[in-house]
Amino acid sequence: MRTFNDFSSQPADRPKLTARQAQILELIQNAIAQTGAPPTRAEIAAQLGFRSPNAAEEHLKALAKKGVLELVSGTSRGIRLRTGALHALNESRMDSFLMSPQRLAQLSLPLVGRVAAGSPILAQEHIEQTYHFESSLFEQKPDYLLKVRGMSMRDVGIMDGDLLAVKQSREAKNGQIVVARLGDEVTVKRFHRHKNLIELLSENPDFKPILVQPGEPFELEGLAVGLIRGRLSM
Repeated sequence: MRTFNDFSSQPADRPKLTARQAQILELIQNAIAQTGAPPTRAEIAAQLGFRSPNAAEEHLKALAKKGVLELVSGTSRGIRLRTGALHALNESRMDSFLMSPQRLAQLSLPLVGRVAAGSPILAQEHIEQTYHFESSLFEQKPDYLLKVRGMSMRDVGIMDGDLLAVKQSREAKNGQIVVARLGDEVTVKRFHRHKNLIELLSENPDFKPILVQPGEPFELEGLAVGLIRGRLSM
C-alpha cells in the first residue's frame, strides 16, 4: 500500500470510488507491498471472480480516469499508483487514521547517486540531495531513494530515470524486487534464492538472468517499497 506512487501531480479534488474500485485499488496496493510489483489483469480477475481479464481492464481504465493510477502500455504489470490513490481509498473507508500525527510526519529521503566500490551505499559522498515526503505515502518506511539506470525492469513499470524508494535490508523473500551489489555494480532485480545460488531476474526479455554463485561478491542492499516518477522539488 502507498507504494509505486507518481508524485508529479496532485488532483485538486479527491475522487470518489465505488466499492468495487476501492477493492481493486486495495488489491493492487497489497500486491505491490507484498511482492514489489502490481498484479496482472488476469491475477486481478482471478482474485475478484471476474469472467475475464477484460473486466479488470475496464475497472482499471475507470480508476485511471479518476486519476488514482496510471496505465503503462505494453507491459503485463503496467499499473502505477498515483498520489491520489491513498486519499481516494481512505476516503472510501472513512479512515481517520490518515490524520494521525504519525501518518502526517515528514520523511527526509536522501537520493543516492553513483556508489563507490567497497563503501556503504549511504555514505555521505554518495548522497546527491534530499527530498521530503509525507510518511503516509509509503506502506513501509523507505531509507533512501536510488535513481534507476537502464530498462531491465521495464515490464513492471520501473523505467530509466525513475527514483526507487528503498528500505534497507539484508534479507529478501523470493519474488521481491531488491537492490543488490555485485562487486562494483549496484543493480535492481527480482530476487530468487536457490539451494546453491542466487538468481537475479530482469523484467525485460532482452536481459538475461544474473546467476550469483557461492563465493562471488554479492550483497543485498535493500527492498523496493516505492517508485517515484516526475520532477521533484527539495
